[in-house]
Amino acid sequence: MLNDTLANALCCIQNAEKVGKKGCIVRKISRVTKSVFEIMQKEGYLGEVEYIDDKKGGIAKVTLRGRINKTGTIKPRFSVKKENFEKYEKRFLPARNFGIIIVSTSKGIMTHEKAKEKEIGGKLISYVY
Repeated sequence: MLNDTLANALCCIQNAEKVGKKGCIVRKISRVTKSVFEIMQKEGYLGEVEYIDDKKGGIAKVTLRGRINKTGTIKPRFSVKKENFEKYEKRFLPARNFGIIIVSTSKGIMTHEKAKEKEIGGKLISYVY
């Protein structure tokens, strides 16, 4: 039984990256997981993602590019104001301008850089570098 579908998906991707596989299959896909995958695709961390509806939560076939060093979810989901992103960048990312933090805002799910540009805060979901 899975409690956090996003954590499971990112763990599956990270394990496949470590082994050197070209792709992986992620089961039990939620809307949040789909939007995180879309952001990771736009930023160049993932290749193609194919969604298959199997009437049990869905399956995603993810093509890996070999660019992910580490990925994971942020628990608990910290609330962050627009001025305080730098504190969490130092905590979760290894260097400045290296990697992304994915944030859930009132305007949708986006990277921390876009949230800074739009000057809105939100809740931290995950990180990738």
